[in-house]
Amino acid sequence: MDFFHSFIGSFAKLFLKYLRSCVAELVSCVGWNTAEELYSCSDDHQIVKWNLLTSETSQIVKLPDDIYPIDLHWFPKSLGIKKQTQAESFVLTSSDGKFHLISKLGRVEKSVEAHCGAVLAGRWNYEGTALVTVGEDGQIKIWSKTGMLRSTLAQQGTPVYSVAWGPDSEKVLYTAGKQLIIKPLQPNAKVLQWKAHDGIILKVDWNSVNDLILSAGEDCKYKVWDSYGRPLYSSQPHEHPITSVAWAPDGELFAVGSFHTLRLCDKTGWSYALEKPNTGSIFNITWSIDGTQIAGACGNGHVVFAHVVEQRWEWKDFQVTLTKRRTMQVRNVLNDAVDLLEFRDRVIKASLNYAHLVVSTSLQCYVFSTKNWNTPLIFDLKEGTVSLILQAERHFLLVDGGGIYLYSYDGRFLSSPKFPGMRTDILNAQTVSLSNDTIAIKDKADEKIIFLFEASTGKPLGDGKLLSHKNEILEIALDQKGLTNDRKIAFIDKNRDLCITSVKRFGKEEQIIKLGTMVHTLAWSDTCNILCGLQDTRFTVWYYPNTVYVDRDILPKTLYERDASEFSKNPHIVSFVGNQVTIRRADGSLIHISISPYPAILHEYVSSSKWEDAVRLCRFVKEQTMWACLAAMAVANRDMTTAEIAYAAIGEIDKVQYINSIKNLPSKESKMAHILMFSGNIQEAEMVLLQAGLVYQAIQININLYNWERYVSLSEQGCSAYMHLKLLCYKAGMLTFPDYTLLEGQKHFIILYYLHT
Repeated sequence: MDFFHSFIGSFAKLFLKYLRSCVAELVSCVGWNTAEELYSCSDDHQIVKWNLLTSETSQIVKLPDDIYPIDLHWFPKSLGIKKQTQAESFVLTSSDGKFHLISKLGRVEKSVEAHCGAVLAGRWNYEGTALVTVGEDGQIKIWSKTGMLRSTLAQQGTPVYSVAWGPDSEKVLYTAGKQLIIKPLQPNAKVLQWKAHDGIILKVDWNSVNDLILSAGEDCKYKVWDSYGRPLYSSQPHEHPITSVAWAPDGELFAVGSFHTLRLCDKTGWSYALEKPNTGSIFNITWSIDGTQIAGACGNGHVVFAHVVEQRWEWKDFQVTLTKRRTMQVRNVLNDAVDLLEFRDRVIKASLNYAHLVVSTSLQCYVFSTKNWNTPLIFDLKEGTVSLILQAERHFLLVDGGGIYLYSYDGRFLSSPKFPGMRTDILNAQTVSLSNDTIAIKDKADEKIIFLFEASTGKPLGDGKLLSHKNEILEIALDQKGLTNDRKIAFIDKNRDLCITSVKRFGKEEQIIKLGTMVHTLAWSDTCNILCGLQDTRFTVWYYPNTVYVDRDILPKTLYERDASEFSKNPHIVSFVGNQVTIRRADGSLIHISISPYPAILHEYVSSSKWEDAVRLCRFVKEQTMWACLAAMAVANRDMTTAEIAYAAIGEIDKVQYINSIKNLPSKESKMAHILMFSGNIQEAEMVLLQAGLVYQAIQININLYNWERYVSLSEQGCSAYMHLKLLCYKAGMLTFPDYTLLEGQKHFIILYYLHT
């Protein structure tokens, strides 16, 4: 197995554009109304509107001289909706202890006395049903959307500089000097508090998609935390205090602002790009609703705008780069052929997989085939800003503020799955998975549940039952090949256990089986059902995960494992294409690992029922892993001749003997039942025998397994007295009745007991 490193330092860049405010006073806060319209507030008491399409600025309102604005936050809008029916307004906090509800036209709808001293921050929750404000007086207050005080959540002796809502709007994160505190809205609920920085914390942000927390402090560092307060990343000290941080809406990137510094970072902490604009301190950063550009409020009176460019997508021989906001470059690395793709509007999202490039702009969706870059399929988007694109071999999925939409690669709309309480703005690639026939979505309201839908119709899969696990689920992934009835879903739960189960759910509850422990990231191959994951300090490949349903004893023999220490801390699997796995390390570098191509060839032979070719391949490769995979595949497909050869090759003699005994059984039903027993499916084996009228064999199975309760149940359904006596003899620890080696008294006792009962 080979691997090599590459560093993508310019995976994404910031294209900067500076615009000076009307008066060269400190700009304190900025906020996007739409993807092309920004409002800024400054110490000259003006609220200025910036139109990026026309590059025009206009003064909306001039505030009274005693009002110095500090923070601005627009009333939340559904992601990507083109037409807003709700009144467009924002909250503005100020140094006079008030917050102001101001309309888009600049009319001050309401001013509310909120704090003693300056109101340092104000934030709407994600539904727009509540507002939280914090101030110099150390109080955290919750208000209704009309400005009525609901509660004082907390009070402390130091100023609270920044605040953020939790993803479910049930918790509030705020600063307390060097500490961070997460306080639930419910009274008497547990409060989480930890020391986060060595200096006063100036800014925090909490992303609703990835559930991660950002913090920035006077110790000149920015840090990434999970929602339990565990540190995930800490930057090196900068020259100056970090004055602003902000998550991109999709949670994949975040921006950091400091004195003459603007940095673009990955969600894991490493830096994509560093710019040194002449801006003074950047006090406030905000992302546009489509996540393609940021704006910063600067200490020298500038408003800085930056666009994210140089994003890169790779698949097999093709590399696609977003060179400008409306231009992509496609490069074939085999022949160095280059194509330029021009778009009418700015590019929002893109995905390259399964020989297709899917690009969403602000108004349209483009579908390119890798065979022909000149004639894309184009259709208009239903809602607007796309937040997620997922691809499968036959179709692709778009997620926007209005819903989830499935399209074929020829642009035909297929389905739009829905479920109660669906919030599309918090879905990402870890919580949604797509295969040729199934859509899986993790529920946000109850994170132990996965919704399963038919891809073609958008209706619940099978009998409509949800997939439920005992623990919260973190990441899900559907396998990509095989029949619908054999479709499997793998997921990682909060204990970092990797589990697998069938998505087919008719009547009986499908068993959830644990494949591994301490798994941090996983991916299915796009060409066959091979699963890989990073397990603590090991990189593990499950060449045939379905082995757990066939013969769990040989599962360890179907794995490939290698040391993963060179991947450093918190690596992430980016893709699994063919036999190449791409892993991104915590420092941003990529590691490409090539696994053995033979298991994929074996999968292909078995799916085509080429058993002789499969045996020849295993004999050629001469690896125990291949033989173990073939043994499990053969049993799963009821080919006991091949199974016998494979089990013999790995030294499982007892199983070879059992397979031989199966082959000698007289009826097809008996053989099927014993194959099911071999795989551990006792109930299914019994059902096969009972349906064939082989009641005695069904009873014999339960006797051999010492399953007396089930034996009695079957006996009472019409079995002979002889079988009852046989049971009693077994329970008494004696030989089978009527064996005359039994003591006479014991036989009499058994007969009398039977007659009595």
